[in-house]
Amino acid sequence: MLVSPAFAQAAGGSSVGGLEAILPLVLIFVVFYFLLIRPQQKKMKQHKATLLSIRRGDTVVTGGGIVGKVTKVSDSDPEVEVEIAKEVKVKVQRELISAVHSKEDLAAAKRAAKVSKAANDAGQAAAPSGSLLSRMFGKK
Repeated sequence: MLVSPAFAQAAGGSSVGGLEAILPLVLIFVVFYFLLIRPQQKKMKQHKATLLSIRRGDTVVTGGGIVGKVTKVSDSDPEVEVEIAKEVKVKVQRELISAVHSKEDLAAAKRAAKVSKAANDAGQAAAPSGSLLSRMFGKK
């Protein structure tokens, strides 16, 4: 026999082959945790604290988009009574309330709107009427 048997050559590999395969998956999970999971958990925790701090007189927005004023709150009851129109009261589950505006927030927003309106009125009084093109071509 002139043909010699061929032996398979042993594969030359590194000792960290398993770690190199798992490292990208670990890095992707870390990125997802800091960009998606952690901010969502913080937002949920803040929303839960907001729902627990609902008081009578606060204005709330339900998940369906209904805006009303809270008339009755009980710590043990998972429902809140909301007045959506004069003498029209509904019970809403706390979890379905999407936004809460307290009395202080509404008062600050009204003050800011008055200041903005006053500044806007003063700016319009000082500015000439009509647009630039209408002034250039003499159209009124």
